[in-house]
Amino acid sequence: MADAYPSLASFPAHAPRMARPGFGKRSAPAQAPRRKDDFAHLPPREASIAAFIDRLPEGAAIDGKSLAAQLPAYGQAACLTALRRLAEAGHLRRFTEHLKSEDGSSRWVTRTFFSRTPRDDAWWEAVRTGDVAPAPAKAPEAAAPAPAPAPERPRSRAYRLLATLGRTEPRLTLSAADCAALAPLAEPWFERGVGDDEFVRTLTCGLPPEGVHHAAGFVRRRLTDKIPPEKIAAPSRPHLLLECVVCRDPGTTEALPGGICRPCRGEAPPRPDPCRTLADDIHVRVEELRSLNRRHDREAASSPAGV
Repeated sequence: MADAYPSLASFPAHAPRMARPGFGKRSAPAQAPRRKDDFAHLPPREASIAAFIDRLPEGAAIDGKSLAAQLPAYGQAACLTALRRLAEAGHLRRFTEHLKSEDGSSRWVTRTFFSRTPRDDAWWEAVRTGDVAPAPAKAPEAAAPAPAPAPERPRSRAYRLLATLGRTEPRLTLSAADCAALAPLAEPWFERGVGDDEFVRTLTCGLPPEGVHHAAGFVRRRLTDKIPPEKIAAPSRPHLLLECVVCRDPGTTEALPGGICRPCRGEAPPRPDPCRTLADDIHVRVEELRSLNRRHDREAASSPAGV
């Protein structure tokens, strides 16, 4: 076999199918650069479908039905089987994520993470909990060196804003030494999310009517007394639940080795089909009613007339 999987030119040229907003393909973090032999360890069909998924954009639909519609060589059943084997090989996991919007509403979306590098269950668990660092940014291409700018003395954001207070309120004009001495008191303001305009407005508004006798001392007092409360950081880790690639039942990493639950792997009796059980119950109930009707007819025929 010359290539582990077909070249990009062998794939359909039409635009990929995109999933609903919030769903679809998501590239796993810490992806290595693409190589020609990324999927050489897979069977030809799985390698071909993996290469196709790898080149799809973020948010593309990669369920079995969508893949079959874009890959005429494979039917839906073949694509579903390929997705299962890609999960077993460590290339794919499916998670559900609980999202909350700004208006307070919430919804669950399904993320299908794809990694061109095969990963084990422990690595995918780290993806679920947010413990895998993102891939490093691609280094920019070397450019012709630009002429070195004239050296400038760096000034912090706090220093620069303190130096502009006098333009907004002349009574708070500070010297260079004042700005350098007060800058450490201003830095925590920015760490708590205060913007430039809010910073200047808080320090310059509502000055006492008797005037300001010592600008540096007045600004120092306001920097200390009016500092806003610390921001409460939102949880940084995603709320993801692992689910079976085949039947989409949720479960833990231990319950879904290779991303597939044990019943779907054939390691436990399959769950009863609720539709089939309901049909059986209806059939039994109909037979009972028919038997009751026949017995009623026999009793009516054997009873004396008029009784």
